[in-house]
Parts: sequence; C-alpha cells; structure tokens
Amino acid sequence: MTSAAAPDLDPNRWRALGVCLAIGFITMLDVSIVNVALPSIENSLHASASQLQLIVAGYTLAFGLVLVPAGRLGDARGRRRLFLIGLTGFALTSLGAGLAPSDEVLAVMRLLQGASAGMVNPQVVGTIQQLFSGYERGKAFGYFGATIGVSTAIGPALGGLIIQAFGAESGWRWVFFVNVPVVAVVLPLALRWLPRGTGNGRGPAASLTPSGRPRLDGVGLVLIALAATAVMLPFVITTGSGDDPTRWWWLLVGAVIAAGTVLWERSYQRRTGAAVLDPRVIGDPAFRNGALLGMAYFAGFTSVFLVVTIYLQQVAGYTPLQAGLVGMPFAIGSAIAAQRSGKLVAERGRALVVIGLALVLIGLAGTDLVIRIVDPPAVAWAVAGTQMIAGVGSGLVISPNQTLTLANVPVERAGVAGSMLQVGQRIGSALGVAVALSTFYSGLAAGLDGGPAAGRALLVSVVLVAVALVVGLVDLRARRRPQESARPGA
Repeated sequence: MTSAAAPDLDPNRWRALGVCLAIGFITMLDVSIVNVALPSIENSLHASASQLQLIVAGYTLAFGLVLVPAGRLGDARGRRRLFLIGLTGFALTSLGAGLAPSDEVLAVMRLLQGASAGMVNPQVVGTIQQLFSGYERGKAFGYFGATIGVSTAIGPALGGLIIQAFGAESGWRWVFFVNVPVVAVVLPLALRWLPRGTGNGRGPAASLTPSGRPRLDGVGLVLIALAATAVMLPFVITTGSGDDPTRWWWLLVGAVIAAGTVLWERSYQRRTGAAVLDPRVIGDPAFRNGALLGMAYFAGFTSVFLVVTIYLQQVAGYTPLQAGLVGMPFAIGSAIAAQRSGKLVAERGRALVVIGLALVLIGLAGTDLVIRIVDPPAVAWAVAGTQMIAGVGSGLVISPNQTLTLANVPVERAGVAGSMLQVGQRIGSALGVAVALSTFYSGLAAGLDGGPAAGRALLVSVVLVAVALVVGLVDLRARRRPQESARPGA
C-alpha cells in the first residue's frame, strides 16, 4: 500500500470512500430522522415544547459549532484520528440518547451526538480531497452528494418505519439505537482503510511550530466557533411561532464576534501565515460564490421536508410512515442524478448547477401549487411527483457545487475549507427551517387552511432557491468572462 502522498496509486482509496459515505449518511440522517419521532418522544418522556425544540435543534447547533475547529485539527494533526474519535463518540452518544430516562438527558445526548457528527464530517470532505483529484474527485463528490440528498430525504420515512415497527411508546429509542450497529461495522473498516497522516506538504516555515508540526490558531478556532454559534442560535431555538423576539439579539452578538475574528485572523496571518481563514481560501471567488450558493440552497430545500411532513401528518391525516414515504421519490431522483453528476460537472461546470437549480425551482413550485389545490388523499401522489423533479435537480446541485467550490483549495486546507462550506449549509438549513415554520404557523393562526398555509411556507423555500440560482448565474458569468476575453478578436 502506497503512502498518502500518492493517493491516485492507492488501491484502497475507493474502500476508504465507502467508509466516509457510510458515516456521512448516518450523521446527516440524524438531522431529519428525529422529526417524525417527536410525538413519540413527547408522549414517552412527557417532554415540553422547549425541550423538544432543543432535542431537534441541539444536534444542528453542536454540529455547526464543532465543524471548523475539527476541520482545522484534522488538516494539521491527521484526519484519521479525528475520524475515529468522532465515530466512537457518535456511537456512544447514540446509545445514550436511546437509553435516556428523561427529556433533559436526551437533550444533552443530542448535543454531544451533534458535536461528534461535527467532528467527523470535515474529515470526510478532507479525505475525499486528499485521496482523489481531477475527474475522480468529481465522481467521489458525486457519491457524497447522493449520500447527503438520500439521507436527508429518507430520514422521515426511515423514522416512521422504525416507530411503526417498535411502537409509539419506545419506537423513538430505536431511531437512535440504529446508529450503533452501523458504527460497529464501519469502525474496524475505518481502522483498516482510512489513510494515515494529512496527505499535505510541510508548508511555509512560519506556519510550523519549532517542533516542525503545523501551527494551530487556537484563538481563531474559538472565535469562529463562537461566531457560528451566535449566528445559528436564534434560528434553532424557535419553535416556529416567532414568540421570542429577544433571540434575534444573538445576531448582533455574532456580528461583533465575527468582526473581532476578522481582525485577529489578519493579524495572525501576518505573523505566522497559518490563520484558519486562509486568504488562499477566502480570497478565491469560486469558493465564496459556491459557499453562498450552498447556504441559500440548503436554506431552501431542507425546510421543504419538514413543512411537507408536518402538513401531511397534521392536516392531511397521514401516518408518520406514509408521510415519510412521500419523500422517497426525491431521494431516488437525487441519488440517480448525483451519481451521474461526477462526470457531467467536468464537462458542464457551473452550468450543470444552474440547470439543477432550475429543476429544483420547478419541483418546489409544483409542490407549492398541488398542496394548495389538491385534496387528500390524492395530494400525496401529486407531491411525490413534483418532489421527484426537485430530487433530480438536487442531485445536480449539491455534489457539483462542492466539487467546484473546493476545486482550488490546497489539500492542506481541505478539511477546514470543507467545514466552512458545511457551516454555511447548517446556518442556511437552520434559517430556512425557522422562517418556513414561522410562516406556516402564522398562516394557520391567521385562519388559513392547512393547504394554503403550507403553500405559503413553501413559497419561502422557492424564493431561497431562486436566490441560489441568481448566485449560480453570477458565478457562471464570472467563470466565462476570462474565456470570452481570451478568444481571438475579443
């Protein structure tokens, strides 16, 4: 077996990718699978609305808090070690969540589970960057994009199936227990196939400690984590009713911390050349545009599943399993398109993402329309059809955008760059869910029927995806401008 410095010759790199995808799947699955289990948790543990909100949002909050520090630690100290620690922590906290005797204990376990997931995910992206290049990297990210799309869409269906199989009283516990055997299988495979080391060069002398190890910008890591937490907090502590306006002060706190972070990072970069916010990453227009597109897109498409699931259960009268199955066409379409996108992105570039966003817009607008005008039980079939279109589009967005956004990122910064991209996605998801739920419940409070209220909430998703489309068009134009100026006679 060759060293990590020559990954293209390593016959085990596709096996390592399989390990990464398996863990990426279960950690992203836990973002959505718990939604359909909330009634079961409420009845079993007599949890209050605020505790239920913390059980759902705490995972996302801790996930986002840990991403950037874990990404930088993986880049500097080795991704394999962080991967194994996070993976073990995820299994233990999943077991603890399933055994939780009270809602307070469950909320704490969810926070720790999210932190473990946040530790693992940057190592997945960094490992893909390390092991693959060129066309193969696009193909690998295509599989990763399919994993994200399928896990997000299949979560409600799998959660509903588990609750139906084990009963409403204890079914929610198995929603967490299911992670344990998966990790038990994947952990020894990770020990065997994940590459050792970071796969990067030694870097400039200023960026190394006297012992020759890469420097860690500890202050910068803490400031970035605090800023991300302050920005995410107002979006994850709302139940969707908008009844606590004081929470928005956290955005001001986040802005102040972010300003201080920028000043510190500039100073640290001048002194050491090893700031977390590397100018080579932040200064790349492809990275900035891709990160902004990803934030807007995840704000739009993530909220769709929650709004549709709530509508189908609370308004249309479907069971959790039936409501979850409506999202399966999205998962199927997304998986097929994402698997093909690895080759297509090399040929089409940003244009492929623009096409995908247009398809998602068509699918979401169709979902909005049918929920407003089609009555149960036919509404489920209609929504499944429109979600299939959106799923195909999503498969052409997530992994190609990841590939294009990280294309110019140095391998030694792959983990932190990928984690910064994911922080934007987590903030976007939290924002989209909060705004969509607030719109849905305010519509019901204003006397709207369930269909029009859900349609109004879905309109928010349509607008957010449209913002992502505008960013994609701007980036496409920016990428084509140098080509046009290089043509003869230009």
